[in-house]
Order: sequence, then structure tokens, then C-alpha cells
Amino acid sequence: MMSNNDMNPVIPATEVDWDAESAHFDEEPDHGLRDPAVREAWAARLRAWLPRRAGDVLDLGCGTGSLSLLASEAGHHVTGVDLSPGMIGLARAKLAGRDAVFLLGDAAIPPVGEQRFDVLLGRHVLWALPDPGRALRHWCGLLRPGGRLVLVEGVWGTASPVGISADRLTALLEPLAADIRVERLSDDPLLWGREVADERYAVVATDIRAAADIRAAADGKASGSAG
Repeated sequence: MMSNNDMNPVIPATEVDWDAESAHFDEEPDHGLRDPAVREAWAARLRAWLPRRAGDVLDLGCGTGSLSLLASEAGHHVTGVDLSPGMIGLARAKLAGRDAVFLLGDAAIPPVGEQRFDVLLGRHVLWALPDPGRALRHWCGLLRPGGRLVLVEGVWGTASPVGISADRLTALLEPLAADIRVERLSDDPLLWGREVADERYAVVATDIRAAADIRAAADGKASGSAG
């Protein structure tokens, strides 16, 4: 019998050359945010998702830095991480002179050392990772007490859909966070520069569990699977 997780698989974007994509990445309305209406739509969402008080935001899979720029304009200190040198170069240029740094590295295990953050922000990155559950556990360990995860994801296409469903993502988050809120985004064409019919959403997870509790939950799940 097919499980819910099998019906909503995470399909890694292993065949995408993101460095090659960087040259024209910002041409998509929701990537470059060049249309003022699209830009303001994302800025309004970020204002609702991010803390009002200025803090440290880790933008995972930051791409060319469009959301990093909005977070910086809202007063936050931003650290962006991306595996593509091309993306990082464009992000650094986009936020030149601002309170932001960009690091070349794997979003699943960002190269931030002992630094901790108030917010971990990721848009359309978790679906591309080979082990999203493991990445989420690692990310929770990078948050300060009271920190939050802000994840924008979706399932794109109909004939051969790719992505991660909201049901799948919330199931992965349940052992990690006590408060998980899903916000549907498909019905807001301003975010995408057009009407869309596929699944697009944001998850804001707060009240992150202690690292010891997360490890215990992971160990328990592994024991159950072994049995």
C-alpha cells in the first residue's frame, strides 16, 4: 500500500545546474522581484513572518539575495548561504553596503560555525535537498531560544510534479516544533506575477523543541523503523 509520504515525495533537484541558472534567475517575477507590486507582496509577507524586532536571519539557499534584501530593508542582519558561486556573487552585489554577508556552502549544513540565529528563512530550497528531515533537525539546532523557521515551499507542475507538499513538511516538523502554522500562497497572484494553480505555501514554525528532545524523537523514530 502506498503511504501518504510516498504520494507526496520530495524530489531532489540534483540535475539542476544552479550556477548556470544564476545568469537568468532574476528574470522570473518572484525571483528578481523587479515588478514593484510583486516586490511589495513579498515584503508584506516577510513583515508578517519575521519578528518585529531586528534580529539575525539566516537565508538558506538564498539565490540572488532578493528575500535577503527585503529582510535587510526590514532592519535585520542577514547571512545568506548558497551552493552556487554565481548566485552568491549576484547576492553580494545586490546587497552591497548593507548589513549582510553571503557564504558559499551547502544549505543543508550551512557553514556558520557556532553562530546562532533568530530566524532561518528558506524559499524553495528544502524540496531540493536529499534528506529534508535531517536538514530540518540541523537547522533547529542553529536557532536561538525563541527562534523560528520560515519556509516557503510547494509542489509545482501537474504531469510530473516536483516539490514537497504542506502535509509532508508539517509531518517532518511535528517532532521539532510545538507551533506550526501553514499559510496558503497559491491564491495570491501578486507573489508570482501571474495566476497559479499548483500548491504553494509558507510554514512558520515556532516554539522549537530543545535539541535533546529532537534527538530523542529521532532516536525513537529510528528504533520504531528498525522494529
